Amino acid sequence: MTKPFWLIGLLLCCSSLFAAAPRVITLAPHLTEMAFAAGITPVAVSAWSDYPPAAAALEQVANWQGINVERILALKPDVVLAWRGGNPQRQIDQLQQLGVQVAWIDPASLDEMADAVASLQRWSPQPQQALKAAQRLKQQEQALRLRYAALPAIPVFLQFGQQPLFTAAHATLQNDIIRLCAGRNIFSDSRVSWPQVSREQVLMRHPQAIIIGGSTTQAQNVMRFWQPQLKVPVIAINDDWLSRPGPRMLLAAEQLCAALHPAQ
Repeated sequence: MTKPFWLIGLLLCCSSLFAAAPRVITLAPHLTEMAFAAGITPVAVSAWSDYPPAAAALEQVANWQGINVERILALKPDVVLAWRGGNPQRQIDQLQQLGVQVAWIDPASLDEMADAVASLQRWSPQPQQALKAAQRLKQQEQALRLRYAALPAIPVFLQFGQQPLFTAAHATLQNDIIRLCAGRNIFSDSRVSWPQVSREQVLMRHPQAIIIGGSTTQAQNVMRFWQPQLKVPVIAINDDWLSRPGPRMLLAAEQLCAALHPAQ
């Protein structure tokens, strides 16, 4: 006898409820943030995965020293999310040779970052959450773009570290948020993404503001470092927002835009 439609629907619903969620491992803190944004709770993460707060309770299988290949194999992941900017190629190759699926996620722009969140729907038990999160990120970006696009660009220096000095060039999310906020990265023309620069190189390019990841106390220290040759505002952005190429980069953008253009 043919089953009634309501019973078929109930059976399909129950089967989806009891289906095992894909087992995902993330190998960088921003990949952990992206996974959670997409509705995924990883079975293991990297060190320093502390956002959202639930991530801090998860098992850690990677740190600055490398990846725990044996433990990852024991956890039998459906996919490992990796980042070329921080994960050792040799160990990732080893995982792939042993049959582990690896998805490289290396966004170089805000659009690419939002698209990466959307792509995680494949492994999310809540695929619609991944799509909605990506849509919200793009809406945030578009709102800032419309608000600041017509303003004259302010030359800025994005400072990481002090001795030595590092900065970010064009193929980075950090450069993308500077442009979004009507800023002009004075080292956007560098051939490498994270160039080391000298004090003299910075002074020759005459930035009108300096951007750092850190606190107001750190901003004051940076201001003293550049005086008396350079007396410009030092804008301190939440370090995790600025340094991690994940969803909270839009919060860094909002903070930076407001600081660069307070009249807006």
